[in-house]
Amino acid sequence: MQNDAFFIKPVRAIGRWWEAWAEHAGQIGLLVWATGVSLVRMRISMREFVRQLYVMGAQSIPIVFVTAILSGIVTSQQGGYQITSTIPIYVLGSVTVTSIVLELAPVLTAIVLVGRVGARITAELGTMVVSEQIDAYHSLGRDPLVVLAAPRILAGLVVMPALVGFSNAAGIGSGMVAANLSVGLSAETFLYGARLFWHSWDLFYSFMKSVAFGFAIPVIAIHMGLRTSGGAAGVGSTTTASVMFQTLTVLILDALFPPLFLQ
Repeated sequence: MQNDAFFIKPVRAIGRWWEAWAEHAGQIGLLVWATGVSLVRMRISMREFVRQLYVMGAQSIPIVFVTAILSGIVTSQQGGYQITSTIPIYVLGSVTVTSIVLELAPVLTAIVLVGRVGARITAELGTMVVSEQIDAYHSLGRDPLVVLAAPRILAGLVVMPALVGFSNAAGIGSGMVAANLSVGLSAETFLYGARLFWHSWDLFYSFMKSVAFGFAIPVIAIHMGLRTSGGAAGVGSTTTASVMFQTLTVLILDALFPPLFLQ
């Protein structure tokens, strides 16, 4: 009997994990479907959409700007430190630009939005759930997925590529200045190295990442927010779990992009 219990407990744990995973996947699928239907039928509140553009986009510019500048400076300085006399100095321009466009700008911008936007969406919707405001939408015959979810998801799809483009420009500019100050690399030589190894696909790849991140972050944030229960403590724990899931999703998607699109 003890041996049977030893094997049954892990099986039950795995079963509960798969059940929870299937429940999350199903609810996220319904959320995405409801959002797609509302987009096709043009039932999205433009007023709420514009408000989300401002909250998610315009208010995120300062922290995205600071993050991009620092990432460009650090990448340029570390690249200059690793370049030896056998490597042409103009290679630093390619290293800096490629690192920022392919990786740092989309990923760091996504991480910033997870902390600033994703957590806010989860906490906002979670508070509406525990205060029974979501139930009020249902009692009035309004679908909260259409009213609350669709404008946020659409805003994420619009805002994220714009912020990544802004981050690319700021990171490359700060990297160019840092290269000049640290190793004496002129702007012309920096841009020469950047153009020498540049592929037009790189920028498209960066924006593909931004679209994927801009979709995943609000979807997970909304999903977790609508699952909140347990009052104020529940809002806090759900927001923490939501930030963790969003961060892991961003990193997993980032790891999937190179084998899928850079081969």
